[in-house]
Amino acid sequence: MAAAERTSNKGARLEDIAREAGVSIATVSRALNDSPAVKRRTKQRIWKIAREHDYDFRVNMPKGPIGAQATIAVVVPAPQARETRVADPFFLELLAGIAEAARERNADLLISHLSPSTSEDIEFAMATSRATGVIFIGQSSLHDAFNELAKRDNRFVVWGAELGDAQYCSIGSDNVAGGRRATAHLARLGRKDILYLGDTEAPEMEQRYRGYRQALEQAGIPFREELNVSAHFDVHSGEAATRAAIDRGTRFDAIFAASDLIAIGAIRALTRAGLSVPGDVSVVGYDNIPASRLVTPPLTTIDQDANLAGRMLVSKLIDTKGGIATSDRLETSLLIRESCGG
Repeated sequence: MAAAERTSNKGARLEDIAREAGVSIATVSRALNDSPAVKRRTKQRIWKIAREHDYDFRVNMPKGPIGAQATIAVVVPAPQARETRVADPFFLELLAGIAEAARERNADLLISHLSPSTSEDIEFAMATSRATGVIFIGQSSLHDAFNELAKRDNRFVVWGAELGDAQYCSIGSDNVAGGRRATAHLARLGRKDILYLGDTEAPEMEQRYRGYRQALEQAGIPFREELNVSAHFDVHSGEAATRAAIDRGTRFDAIFAASDLIAIGAIRALTRAGLSVPGDVSVVGYDNIPASRLVTPPLTTIDQDANLAGRMLVSKLIDTKGGIATSDRLETSLLIRESCGG
């Protein structure tokens, strides 16, 4: 057996890993070479022990990009609110910001095929990653899983909502302030029946909805349950949900949509129903995707700086030496265009 295979830089041997894992040396060797002959759970256990002993097994696993000072993997958890997250224009802008920042830091970027939906999936993603660190785009319903992971592995950051008990580093916009700013603007325009169009389950969306409720209270506008209308994060869902509200006879003169895609769908439904935007109904979206400037009328929206977000995610991942990086929130701004009428 070659010396390079027997020992790592710190002297860990295959025999040591095999003894701790309770398997044969041959099984350890196969697992460290990612052999399909070894069961997934066994591989995970062996990889974990190898990492703890600083055994450089990744040199034996299938190679990723070469010539970089670091490698960053991007993983998109199974969606909870944004059903088409990978194709979501905001995700693509965020990915572009990450890619530019990674290139400036001489880091390669990998887009993982994994779409974890459970704590076990998250553990597997980290155990099998050959990257310097991992960026998870969105928390979905995995907040507790990320908290558990942070106790054992800090090689990751999350783009997502700020949650009070988070034990991991997250970067995201101030969703509560964004939702409050959008709704308060509609209230200042004299709109009294402001419909919230979107999801309230995913952490980021719940915060935008919370901002909506706060703005109504501050403006002295009574909340009406029928004005909380569920919609998924795509144009067709926004259009269908708005059309359904119109058909039910729901009274509203403004819409705050939890994303620009939903808002664009809402404008389509309003226009097809013969309603004027913004004459009859003012519309405000969230994200400031490129299409928000191109629709008719151009969409008023809450802007998130995707480029800055990408830079912050990369910086937190690469520059933190030991421990868990501190979380940060990006400020949001209201971009006023024709869809709200002022």
